[in-house]
Amino acid sequence: MSFEIHMGEPEMLRLWNELLQKAEEKTFDAEERELFEKWTKALELLSENPRHPGLASHEIDDLSKKYGIKVWQSYLENRRAGARRMFWAYGPGRSSITILGLEKHPNTSKQKAYKRISLDRMPKKQG
Repeated sequence: MSFEIHMGEPEMLRLWNELLQKAEEKTFDAEERELFEKWTKALELLSENPRHPGLASHEIDDLSKKYGIKVWQSYLENRRAGARRMFWAYGPGRSSITILGLEKHPNTSKQKAYKRISLDRMPKKQG
């Protein structure tokens, strides 16, 4: 099963469109290029199989409770300082996934580490 990927509103949509434009114009700086390449690969894996081992996807209970929907976290990178994580949920429609946030991995050794994470809204269902 393949999933259609959507971007949360407003930040994920803005960031993704900005990176797409910079990719087209070839105006990336090194950090933006690295983010775009890793994010693109993670989105491809996510759309093909949200449970792909390389993503290490798992539900984040604290965020699920906070937002009232099941919120998942997947890896963009691992085993490096400030490794980025992608937060997502199924929806808005059947066979779709929405990227709700992109953050550096919170220090989970501290109590309530996910409290500072702010997620985007789910886009409205089309049709």
